[in-house]
Amino acid sequence: MNDANPPKVATKPFRRAVLSGLGVFLPPLLTLVVFLWAWSTIQRYILEPVEWGARSMIVWQSAEIVDDVPLGQEKNALIEKGSDGQTVTFQQNGKLFVQIPSGKWIPDQVRDTVRKNPGNLALNTANAEQYYHQYVRLTKLPRKYVIPAFILFFLILLYLLGKLLAARIGRIFLRSAEAFIQRLPFVRTVYSSVKQVTDFVFTERDIEFTRVVAVQYPRKGIWSVGFVTGESMLTMQNVAAEPVLSVLMPTSPMPATGFTITVCKSETIDLDITIDQAIQFVVSCGVVVPASQIGSPAVDIKTHVAAALQTNINETAGESPLAGDSSQS
Repeated sequence: MNDANPPKVATKPFRRAVLSGLGVFLPPLLTLVVFLWAWSTIQRYILEPVEWGARSMIVWQSAEIVDDVPLGQEKNALIEKGSDGQTVTFQQNGKLFVQIPSGKWIPDQVRDTVRKNPGNLALNTANAEQYYHQYVRLTKLPRKYVIPAFILFFLILLYLLGKLLAARIGRIFLRSAEAFIQRLPFVRTVYSSVKQVTDFVFTERDIEFTRVVAVQYPRKGIWSVGFVTGESMLTMQNVAAEPVLSVLMPTSPMPATGFTITVCKSETIDLDITIDQAIQFVVSCGVVVPASQIGSPAVDIKTHVAAALQTNINETAGESPLAGDSSQS
């Protein structure tokens, strides 16, 4: 019986080691994948169209493409014919022209440069414009110069766009554009979801969130991490007879979504962690705990929480108007 059902204890260390390896390997890999995906998207939908437009302008201005051999040049001995009597090369405006498989004539320098480095160009079927595009890509717009220039231009464009949207006229334009998008049936759903994520990632959170607190929510005995966004409404404060705070309660594993609650200041505990550490805690579903919050098992947690609550109550009592009147009397 024991031999038929051997214990599987030996597989646990292997599984634990594999999971530990994945925990070490996946974060940098996924980070790299995200950045590569972002760069690939920018390159495909922004860089390549801009690069193609610049090449097209240069080709349109500088391309020298001849459809047929010019007449009357044989007297000047500018036309070279082969053994079969066909024209091999001819000179025009001081440049030597050669024929490509499509039947057009282009400068010999352009053809030789492209032949040495054709890239993805099929030389046997390419037309004269494609030859010139590859020539411009190699000689006038090489990637080693285009990419740094594009990144610099893109950053300057983002800076100017941010400055424009920070101004009043920019905000009016942005609100008008978003109002138009919100009227589109399917687009508004996708746009709203994407905007939530981008706003959470790229907006300065130091202005939105003042500190990280712990709140007993959704009921007493259950502690949740929240972000204080400011003081709440005056009516609630008057009813509670003490200061109240607006707290954003993020949801795991996507902290970009959540809900806002109003809680008495005395019922919150300030956590000695940064906004980013709190976000990591929420995203990891509580797995990634800040190092400063990893305590010894011997610590009396209840005593610590009670002391923190009593400190907040004392501070609140000192800030309340009733406490001020009693001190003056």
